[in-house]
Amino acid sequence: MLVSSMKVSDYIVDFLCQKGVKVVFGYQGGMVTHIVHSIHERDNIDFIQTYHEQSAAFAAVGYGRHTNNVGVAIATSGPGATNMITGIADAFFDSVPTLFITGQVNTHEYKYDKPIRQLGFQETNIVEMLKPITKYVKMVDKYEDVPYELEKCFHIATSGRKGPVLLDIPMNIQRQILAVFPQSKQEKEIVIDEVVLDEVTDLINQANQPLILIGGGVNNANALEEVRHFISRTGIPYVSSLLGKSSCNEYDEMYIGTIGSYGNRCANMAIANTDLLLVLGARLDVRQTGGLVNSFVLKGKIIHVDIDLNELKHSRINNKIKIHACIKKFISQILNKNFNLKDMSKWHNYLSGLKNKYHQANEIKRIKTKVAPYKLIEILNQIAKEKDIFCADVGQNQMWAMQMLRLRKDQRFYTSGGLGSMGSCLPIAAGVAFAQNNDNTIFSINGDGGIHMAVQSLMLIAQYDLPVKVIIINNHALGMITQFQELYFNNVTTGTTFSGGYQVPDFSGIAKAYKMKYFKVDATNEQNIDIKDFAGFIECRNCILEYVIDSDCRVYPKLEFDQPIYNPSPALHAEILARYMLVYLDI
Repeated sequence: MLVSSMKVSDYIVDFLCQKGVKVVFGYQGGMVTHIVHSIHERDNIDFIQTYHEQSAAFAAVGYGRHTNNVGVAIATSGPGATNMITGIADAFFDSVPTLFITGQVNTHEYKYDKPIRQLGFQETNIVEMLKPITKYVKMVDKYEDVPYELEKCFHIATSGRKGPVLLDIPMNIQRQILAVFPQSKQEKEIVIDEVVLDEVTDLINQANQPLILIGGGVNNANALEEVRHFISRTGIPYVSSLLGKSSCNEYDEMYIGTIGSYGNRCANMAIANTDLLLVLGARLDVRQTGGLVNSFVLKGKIIHVDIDLNELKHSRINNKIKIHACIKKFISQILNKNFNLKDMSKWHNYLSGLKNKYHQANEIKRIKTKVAPYKLIEILNQIAKEKDIFCADVGQNQMWAMQMLRLRKDQRFYTSGGLGSMGSCLPIAAGVAFAQNNDNTIFSINGDGGIHMAVQSLMLIAQYDLPVKVIIINNHALGMITQFQELYFNNVTTGTTFSGGYQVPDFSGIAKAYKMKYFKVDATNEQNIDIKDFAGFIECRNCILEYVIDSDCRVYPKLEFDQPIYNPSPALHAEILARYMLVYLDI
């Protein structure tokens, strides 16, 4: 199909608009000026200057997570491109649909196969750097290939297991003139064998103690409503992974908790005692199962459904039924089967008792750990409205949020999972703010370490008046690492505390610099924390709340090295543990 004359950069922007992209995050630079100017010339798409290319990449991740449409970020060649790598890796490991466009030097300045390090100024072979952490990456050095490559990238980013793609486009290609729309190729649909579906149905019908594990793949597949229907119809209780938490209604009596190394004790014990675990879009990595794989599901069968065949083939847990399928399609098809489940009243009663005994609030009291960070999260549970969104950075703040946040049906929770990148939360929150079509509040939960890595994103919040409430849990330490140092390095806190060379800035001064409202709650005296202390924070649209806690606040439960997932630290006494286990333990 022929079109009128169109500059490549104009075509790129027109293509993005047709795909429903409303914003492009980036940092202006010499090799992307044509694309940025083409965005400026359009009324239905905006260029968002993020003040750092890593922030642009993470903002695209936030946009892609919240919309399940492609988030887009651009950067210039050389340092601009390399600065985006961390955000691209995050999108890859957490399966977020994203398109990254980097500018490149003119083709006549590119070294290609010449045995030299560099020919053009800021020339960098970003393609080879990114091959391990993208679904597809290509330098487009022929202008007529741009339409095909854009279509291909969008298809790859949103098909199968979603993820990032990148096009590296030389500057002279961006200013060429296009005339043709080539057609994109279609990917084969995965077919689910009816025999397999019948086998799964039979296993569900035969199970006495079935359990569902909801992973991040449920949200990625847009399968939330189908999964909720399946749970409602079958009456099977469920737990979640860290990334699966966003798909759960934690006020549902069928929900037991979040599993994993820092998961809720009741959820980890439920996993160990199930006789049939249906895994929907979770990788079953070491943070979910613990290092002792045999302690994960002690006696039961595992059905593992995943869109990524390689994850099924190379899983650490092999004694399972592996189903290569899109979760949305799998659930839709299995709902057509005839279910005749056994009476699960004893199983439900057991899980209810387990949840009541070992839910997080009770665990805090039993362990007698410092409660200040948990009180903050409980206050957030109280003040958050029906469709509000939580973003958490990486570190103790992430685990406190995972353990204690109770999401309502339409609330969401976003965090860096597989990569675990400090400094991701604030730009992800900004990306979510640009993605939503309303003013739902976004709570950005940060530690004093992570916020310092992403401080430039505060400018975005202030500049665009985004509905982001920034929380800094300040313990004047890199708390997660100090826990390791306490356990394994005789409490030598190199690089993590003031005595070890780590300091935090004056956050009130930072708030002033970015012209944001600032509030402070000193929670070091743990007995005097009240929701009234948060009045100003609750009323503001966007602001910074510095929540000061003691440096020795800890995350519990916590799975120690070489321990079973069902008995994290502080471990239960053997007799008590045996009393709450359905599976016999030789202890």
